Amino acid sequence: MQSTFLTILLAIRVLCIGNSFSWDAVEQELVPLCDAKGIEVEVHNLYYGGCSLQQHAQFLLKDTAAYSHRVCTNAQPRVIKDTISLRQALKDGHYDYISLQQASHDSGIRSSYEPWLSLLIDTVLAYQPQTQLCWMQTWAYSRDAKHPAYPRYHNSQTEMWDSIVVCTQYVMDTANYQLSTVHTASADRSRPCRDKNSQLKLIPCGLAIQNARQTKLGDTLCRDGYHLNYVYGRYTAACVWYEIITGRDVRRNHYRNPHMTRSQQRLTQRSAHKANKKFE
Repeated sequence: MQSTFLTILLAIRVLCIGNSFSWDAVEQELVPLCDAKGIEVEVHNLYYGGCSLQQHAQFLLKDTAAYSHRVCTNAQPRVIKDTISLRQALKDGHYDYISLQQASHDSGIRSSYEPWLSLLIDTVLAYQPQTQLCWMQTWAYSRDAKHPAYPRYHNSQTEMWDSIVVCTQYVMDTANYQLSTVHTASADRSRPCRDKNSQLKLIPCGLAIQNARQTKLGDTLCRDGYHLNYVYGRYTAACVWYEIITGRDVRRNHYRNPHMTRSQQRLTQRSAHKANKKFE
C-alpha cells in the first residue's frame, strides 16, 4: 500500500484544458513513451470538441460541468470519468503541468484570444500557483482540408501556419507579461515545493507537425485534414509533450507505435526534438 502511494505521489501530473487536438496529442502515445523509460505519469484531458478559449471561459464563469474527463496512466491507458467542470478539475490535487490551447479554427485569429486567455490564466494560477503553465500550439490543416473554417485562411496551409506563428508569439508575450506580475506561493505543503516558473512554457506541437511535413512523410500527418492520424501523426505531437514534461531527448526513446516503421519513428522524433530545441 505504501509503495502504491509513493508511485502516485511521484507521478508527473498533467492537465490539458483542451479539445480534440489535446486528445490527439496526449491520450494515445504520451503514456507509452513515458512508460518505456519507467516514468510515472498521470494525464488528465478536459475534452470538449472544438472548444475555443472563449467557450472555456464561458464554461468557467458558469461553472458548467461540460468536459469529458479522460485520465491516462501507466496502469490504465484511458479511463473516461464523469463530466466535470474546470474549477472541479483545478481543485483535484496538484498538477505539475497545465496546458491551455486555442481551438484550431481560431488558432490564427488574434482577436479571438482576449479577454479569455487572461481570465483563464488568472483562474489556473489562483487554484494551482505552483504549476508550470503551458501553451499547446496547434497545427495548420492539411493542404486539401475540407474544414468549414479553412476559408478564413484562404484554404492555404502556409497562410494558416503563418497566422498561428504570429498568434503564438502574441500569446507568449501577453501571458509572460501577465505571469511576471503574479507572485503567489503554494499552500499545499504535502508536496515538495519548487520555485514557481513565471514564464509560460510553449509546447510546439504545431511546429513539430510542420517540420514533419517537410520530410519524406509529406503532408500525410492528418487523418481528415485537421485531426492527426492514429499512427505517426499523434506520435509526433506526443513526442513534443514527452520532452517538455520529462526533460529527456525523445530520440533516445525506443517506444514506437506498433504500426510505425523505424523510418517514421526517426523522422517524427527528429521533427519533435527540432521544434522543442527552437524554443528551449
